[in-house]
Amino acid sequence: MKSNKPIGAYLILYIPWMISLVLDSSPIVSYIIAWLGSFFIFYITLTGKLRSLPTDRAVSEQLMRPIFLVQIIFAGYMCTTSIFYFLDVLGYQDFKKTNSFFLIDQDRLLLTAQCQRYYCLAHAAFVTGILLFMQYPVKQKYYIEKEKLANLLFIFALITLPVSVLFSIVPGLAQLSYQFSSLSFMAGTLALAFAIPLRKTTNTIICLILYFFNFYEALISGFKEPIIISVLVLGVFLYPNYKKIVLITFVPVLFALFLLLPAYIKVFRANSWTGDTNDDVARQLAIDAVINNNSDDSNWSFYSFRLSEIDMFTLFVKSTPDHIDFYGTKLLEQSITVLVPRIFWPGKPSTEEMIMNRVYNAGVVNRGSDVSAKPAFVVDAYLSGGPLGIFAFLFVYGAIAQLISLKAEKLFGGYILGTALIFSGLFQMFWRGLSIEFLLNSVFWSYISMLFIFRILLAAKILKEI
Repeated sequence: MKSNKPIGAYLILYIPWMISLVLDSSPIVSYIIAWLGSFFIFYITLTGKLRSLPTDRAVSEQLMRPIFLVQIIFAGYMCTTSIFYFLDVLGYQDFKKTNSFFLIDQDRLLLTAQCQRYYCLAHAAFVTGILLFMQYPVKQKYYIEKEKLANLLFIFALITLPVSVLFSIVPGLAQLSYQFSSLSFMAGTLALAFAIPLRKTTNTIICLILYFFNFYEALISGFKEPIIISVLVLGVFLYPNYKKIVLITFVPVLFALFLLLPAYIKVFRANSWTGDTNDDVARQLAIDAVINNNSDDSNWSFYSFRLSEIDMFTLFVKSTPDHIDFYGTKLLEQSITVLVPRIFWPGKPSTEEMIMNRVYNAGVVNRGSDVSAKPAFVVDAYLSGGPLGIFAFLFVYGAIAQLISLKAEKLFGGYILGTALIFSGLFQMFWRGLSIEFLLNSVFWSYISMLFIFRILLAAKILKEI
C-alpha cells in the first residue's frame, strides 16, 4: 500500500479547524463547524478518500487497526461528546430550553468554542500521524501456522489471566497486572470469535466463562468504559463472520448501554464507593434502579459534564497562559522520570501528585479535596505549548500508535496476533488519551512486555522465522 496523495493533500484535514478559527467571533457557528469537522475527518479517512485503506484484508477484518477503532474511540470520545455540554451552555436540558429568558454566559460560550476548535485541530493532527505512517502490507519476518491460531489464542487467554492475578499481588507490578488482564480479555474474546464458527464446543464454553467473568468485573468497576468496551470488542471480533447478526444485536445494545449506563453507574457508586454495601449488592441495586427507572433525575448532568471532559478543558484554557505559563518540556521531563521503577528509586516522586499539581495550579479543583481530575492528553498537549503543542503532541501520538501496530504485526506474523491481540491488548491506553506521565509510562512498559512475549513465542517455536 502506497500513499496515493502528496503530503500537501493532508491539509484538507485542517480546513474545518481553519474555518472555525476565522469565525471565532461567532462562537456558536465556530463551535458547530469545529464539531462537524470531526465527522468530516472521519468521513474522508474511513472511506479511504484521502488515502487508500489497507487492501491486505477486508475492512471488516482489520477494524482493530489504528485508523479504524483507535480513531473512532479516541477521537470520537474527545471530539463529539462535547455537544451535550454545548447545549447546556446554551440553556438546554434534556434537549429542551430550560427558560425562554435564559442569559447565555458569553465567556463560557467563547471558551467552549475555543476548546472545540482545539479538539478539531487535535483530531486532524492525530489522523495525520496515522496516515503518514500507514504502510501496508507489513513485510513479515515471522509466521504462525494458521491451523494452530485458534488453539494458541485459547491457551493465551488461559495463561495470561492467572499471570495478571499474580502480578496484582506482587508489590510494584500492578501496572503489569492491568496490561495482562487486558491481554487476557482480548485473547479470550478473540478465541471465542474463532471457536464459534469452528464449532469448538469446549473452547467456546470456556471462553464464554472467561468473557462473562470479565464482563462481571467491568460491571463492578464503577466505570462505564470497561462495560462498553467488553461489548464493543466482542462485536468487532464477531463481525467478519456474522455481519448481519452483529449489526442487528450489538448496535442496539451499545446504544442502550449509552442511555442506561449513567443511571447504573450513579447508583452503583452511591452504594459501593461509600462502603455501605459490597459490590454484588451495589450491582444488583443499580440493575434494579435501571430496570425500574428509579433514577432520581435525568442523565443530563452525566452527558453534559461527565461524558465529555470539555468543562475541565475550559478551566485549563482560562488559566493558561493568562495566569500560568505554558509548561514547555516540563511534562515530558516528568514523564521520563516516571519510567524509572520505584524499586531502583525509592524516593521517586508520586506520579499522581505531579499530575494533580497542575490541576490545583489551574484552579480546576481545590487542594485537599478528595476529587481526582487528571487532565486528558490533549489538555497536557495544550498546557505544553498551546495550539502548536496540540499539533505536535497529537501528531506524534497518532504516529506512535500506528508504528507500534506495524511493529506488532511484523513480529507476530500478521494482523490477528499482532494488532488484534498484542496491540489491542497491551496498548489500550491509545483508545483513551491519559495524562502524559501515565501514557508514556504505560506505552514504554507495554512495549517491553510486547518484546518479552515475542521472545517467549519465538523460543517456544510457536513463531517461526520466514
